[in-house]
Amino acid sequence: MPRCNMRVMNVGEAAREAIYTDGITALRGAFSASWADTMREDIETAFAEAKDRPGGAVGRGPKRYYVEIHPEQLRGFVDLVTHPWVTAVCTAVLGPQYEIVELGFDIPFAGAVNQPWHRDFPMPAVTRDEGRLNSLAFNLTGVDTTDDMGPFEIAPGTQFDDSPEFGHEMFPPKPHYARYNELAVRKYPQRGDISARSALTIHRGTANRSELSRPVLVLGVDAPDATNGDKHDMAVTRPYWEALPPEVRDHLRCPVVDKLTPITQKHTIEGLVMGEA
Repeated sequence: MPRCNMRVMNVGEAAREAIYTDGITALRGAFSASWADTMREDIETAFAEAKDRPGGAVGRGPKRYYVEIHPEQLRGFVDLVTHPWVTAVCTAVLGPQYEIVELGFDIPFAGAVNQPWHRDFPMPAVTRDEGRLNSLAFNLTGVDTTDDMGPFEIAPGTQFDDSPEFGHEMFPPKPHYARYNELAVRKYPQRGDISARSALTIHRGTANRSELSRPVLVLGVDAPDATNGDKHDMAVTRPYWEALPPEVRDHLRCPVVDKLTPITQKHTIEGLVMGEA
């Protein structure tokens, strides 16, 4: 096997082990800081368009929003989905027929409070019955994260936690919080870093005590048997589709349209609007 292919395989397998063990892994400096600055510009432009449109910016708690966008709204989309680390992780965890199903961003503004501990959707049967993870969430920060900006907090190793007590099958009840608080690790990504995680791993955004927003891009990827794509309406125009590299088209499962329509979100996370947990 050529050495470069062996290296990509090793990178993917190491990431797969980390995701199955801790629920999260990361690559520092995957992109330049200037690339991340351009990404943030695109996020801010998209948020300005979405915030006053019904279903455009969905609340994920006080002063915290989530917005879904189309690939054409992100100038670095092709850079992102063809990055060797991203493709290696997707292939190793989800298989060679993985599907890109979601593109969006979270923004906690000044005054955002602690979210309740949660996972992003109910555990699918294949995870509960077979112990197999069939989706990934990639995150890229638009700022250099500091402790007062409300960092992302995750409880490693909790992606397989399962209890009938979970509200909406996603929210552990407060008696479970002591364990998650003990396991909790805060993440401080810098511009250009990228992480990959199982969105089943219990996590939360923390209180933003700064005067700055902390935008984070989200790329959602499924194995062929996952159904997260049903909750998203990503699309591309025909000229954009035809200009995409074949290796992107092979994994992009979305309609090709004459004109893009702003996305009205189907996927809301119950409970995150309740304020500090």
